[in-house]
Amino acid sequence: MAIELYSDTEVPAWWRALGLPGLIDLHVHFLPERMERRVWHHFNNGGPLMGHGWKVEYQWPVEQRVARLAELGVTRFPALAYAHKPGMAADLNAWTMDFAARTPGCLPSATFYPEPGVLDEVRRVLDAGAKIFKIHLQVGGFDPRTPELAPVWGLLAEAGVPIVIHASSVPVPGGSARPEPVAGLLRAHPRLRLVIAHLGMPEYAPFFELARRYERVALDTTMTFTDFAELGMPFPGDLRPALLDLGLAGKVVLGSDFPNIPHPYAHQLHALDRLDLGDEWVRAVCWRNASDMV
Repeated sequence: MAIELYSDTEVPAWWRALGLPGLIDLHVHFLPERMERRVWHHFNNGGPLMGHGWKVEYQWPVEQRVARLAELGVTRFPALAYAHKPGMAADLNAWTMDFAARTPGCLPSATFYPEPGVLDEVRRVLDAGAKIFKIHLQVGGFDPRTPELAPVWGLLAEAGVPIVIHASSVPVPGGSARPEPVAGLLRAHPRLRLVIAHLGMPEYAPFFELARRYERVALDTTMTFTDFAELGMPFPGDLRPALLDLGLAGKVVLGSDFPNIPHPYAHQLHALDRLDLGDEWVRAVCWRNASDMV
């Protein structure tokens, strides 16, 4: 691309030069205000799962954040929330579904947790129009292979909706946030449309293998290739051919983690552009692949 990305104001000219109608970002967070304040405090100050943390770039009122996405040209995005204990999912789903209903461009999103009634709750939000789900195995502290979730995975595989899943060991290794539990889940439910957050960083290779092996498994780019990520968890050069092939095959989608990021939104796009994998790859990642899912 001839256009360099240094600030958010340059983003629309960038995607227009690619011939795109805008951007689709499948890894965006909006949360109930009290929970959002706690999340921001956690990122800003660090903690058990965050080390020293980082300053949240877009710690703005919700209306200003929605406006910024519109200014950037992000035409579709979810309000990803995720439960970390029993009794949370239904309330979060009520909030995210209502937020989507009153926010242009926002995809109806939902979450779930292994608890009594989980199948009924997932069925309810699907019937209400949920288009995308989010779970975080590390924060939730559960194994996706737990028998309680088996009928839920079956339902979601049949529905074909994407599930953004944080399944890698960052920021803290251990538990079920690693490749093998997800591999076991896919052996049992090979038709799941999983979207592996952060390209599986730092366990890139095993998660790339799952994307190659299973037709509906994709990966999102959230925070990968940015200066922040490359300092501590650089993307391995030997996976560049696979990254190119998977992107062109519809298996890599744009994610940002907006607003909870330590850099301007434009930097995520610049990080993808400077990979020099070609305009067609960038077009696929920033629009086409996600448009086929949602």
